[in-house]
Amino acid sequence: MPSALPNRRPAFAVFLLLVLLQPGCGRTVGRRREVITSEHGAVATDHRRCSRIGRHVLREGGHAVDAAVAAALCLGVVSPASSGIGGGAFMLLRLADGEAHAIDMRETAPLRASENMYAKNAALKASGALSVAVPGEVAGLHKVWKQYGKLPWKRLVMPAVNLALHGFRISPYLHMQMVKTMSGILADKGLSEIFTVNGTLLGIGDICRDKVLAHTLQSIAVHGPGPLYNGSIGVELVRDIQKSGGVLTVEDLQNYQVKVKKPISGDFMGMEILGMPPPSSGGAGVTLILNILAQYGIPSGISGSLGLHRVIESLKHLFAIRMNLGDPDYVDVSKVLSDMLSVKFAKELKKTIFDNMTFSPEHYGGRWNQIGDHGTSHLCIIDSARNAVSMTTTINSYFGAVFRSPSTGIVLNNEMDDFSIPGNVSANVPPPAPANFIRPLKRPLSSMSPTIVVQNGQLRGVVGASGGAMIIAGTLEVFLNYFAKRMDPLSAVMAPRAYHQLIPNVVQYENWTTVTGDHFEVPADIRAALQKKGHVLQGLPGGTISQLVVHNVGDSDVHGEVLKGKLTAVSDPRKGGLPAGY
Repeated sequence: MPSALPNRRPAFAVFLLLVLLQPGCGRTVGRRREVITSEHGAVATDHRRCSRIGRHVLREGGHAVDAAVAAALCLGVVSPASSGIGGGAFMLLRLADGEAHAIDMRETAPLRASENMYAKNAALKASGALSVAVPGEVAGLHKVWKQYGKLPWKRLVMPAVNLALHGFRISPYLHMQMVKTMSGILADKGLSEIFTVNGTLLGIGDICRDKVLAHTLQSIAVHGPGPLYNGSIGVELVRDIQKSGGVLTVEDLQNYQVKVKKPISGDFMGMEILGMPPPSSGGAGVTLILNILAQYGIPSGISGSLGLHRVIESLKHLFAIRMNLGDPDYVDVSKVLSDMLSVKFAKELKKTIFDNMTFSPEHYGGRWNQIGDHGTSHLCIIDSARNAVSMTTTINSYFGAVFRSPSTGIVLNNEMDDFSIPGNVSANVPPPAPANFIRPLKRPLSSMSPTIVVQNGQLRGVVGASGGAMIIAGTLEVFLNYFAKRMDPLSAVMAPRAYHQLIPNVVQYENWTTVTGDHFEVPADIRAALQKKGHVLQGLPGGTISQLVVHNVGDSDVHGEVLKGKLTAVSDPRKGGLPAGY
C-alpha cells in the first residue's frame, strides 16, 4: 500500500484507508488546517487567499452573497485553470428566513451557433475561439449582489484586482494544471504572456501577474458589468475572439440573461435537500440516488463494500437517465425531471439492482451517449445570520478554451464542448442526446451540484464539488459520509471516493498522492469485493474536490427562530485549499 509523501502524516493516510466506508468513523487524527470551527461565519474554497477574502467580507458585516462575489472573483484570478469571469456558474442561495433561489449564470451558445457548426472539425468544439460560449459569471454575481448584497460592489471586486495587479504565487495544484496544459499554453499568445518566461512555464511559488486582467476587473469594480456586457471591454473581447475564428458577438453579450429559478427539493432521512434544476443534472441526480439508497436502511445499507456497490449501481442508473435532460427553455424535461424526483420511480429502479452482481450499460436503459464536462471550482459560505451559499463556477476544461483574450486578460471558457453534437455512431456507442444539441442562446447540460441541507426549518449544511462529470458522485459521497454515516466533517471530505459514469462501464477509484502529499486510495478489500460482483476497476490519479460547511444545531425541532450553532468548514486538501472563519 503506497504511503504518503514525506512530512505529510503517513499515519493519517493509513488511518483513512482503514476507516473508508465504515459506519461511525467519526474520529480524525492530528490537527489539520483544512478544517476550522467558527462562531459567526465560515468560507470554504479551493484557495486559502480566497477563503480569507470571503471571511474579511463577512467580518465587515457582509452577506453570504457578498462573500461569494469576492471569493469567486478571487478564484478566477488565482485558479484561472478552473474558473473566472470568462465562464459561468450555478449558485444556490438559502436565506436565513428559509427563502431559497437557484441562480443560473451558465454560459449560453452564441446567436451564430448551430447544431452542425462542428461538422467539419469536431476538435474545434473542445478548444479555441469557436468553443467559447457567452460568459455569465459577472452578470450573475452582480444580479444577486444587487438584491442581497450589503457591502459596496467595488469593495468586493478590488481584492481580485489587487491579486491580478500585484501578483500571486503559483500553487502546486495550479502548476500541475499548467503542466498538463503546457502545449496549449505555449501555443496561445495570451496565456503564454502571463504563465511563461522565455518559453518556460512558471514554477511552483513563482509570482504570476496579469495587469491587463487587473485593468478589466478595475473597470468592472467601478462600473459594474456594463463594460463587459455593453461596453469597451466587451468590444475588445469580441474582437479577440472573432480574430481567432470564434462567432461570439457584442449582441451576444448584450442579450445575456441571468435566470433565477426555484431549487430542486427532495427529502432524505427527514432532511430537505436543495439542489440546482436543469440545465444542471446535479440537483435531480443527487435526489434520485438518495431516493434509491434510502430504501436500504441508513447507515448500514450504504456502508462497506456492499454499500459502495449500491452507490455505484445507483450512479449507473442516474447516468442512463440524465442525458434526457437539457435546457428547459428549449426541451420539455418535465416528465424526466418528475421521474428523477419520484420516490415511486426510485423504488422501481431499486428492483433492478442486485447485491451480488453488476450489469452492462444496456441493463440500465440508457439511450444516449454521455458528455464529459470538466473542471470547475466550488465554494461554500454561511454568514452570521445563517444565510447560505453553495456555488460552483467553471470555465470547463483546464484553462477553458486554452485561449486568453490579449486585450482584456480574460481566460475564455470552452463550454460549447458540453453540448452533444450529431455524429457517426458506432455499434458499441449510443447516439448523442438530442435534448442537449446546440441551439442559439441555449445552455448546455451540466453536472454541477451545489447543495444545501435543511432540517426542521434549520440550516444544516452546505456542500458541493468540482470535477466535471464526477461532481454528482463526489457531492453525494461527501453528503452521505457526514449526514448518513455520521463521520466528522473532515473525515467526510477526506475519505477516498469512487466514481462511475455508465459509459465506459468502469469503476474509477481514487489512487493518488496529491500535490500536497496526502495519499488517497480505496482499500484493497473493498476493491476485491467489488471485483467479485463483476465490476471492472481502474485507479484514478485525481477526482473531485469538495467543500463542506456544516451548521452544528443538532436535530432540534424548533421552527421559526434561526438557531446559531457553531460552524465547521472543510476545504478539500486534494487541491490544497484552506477554509476561513471568525
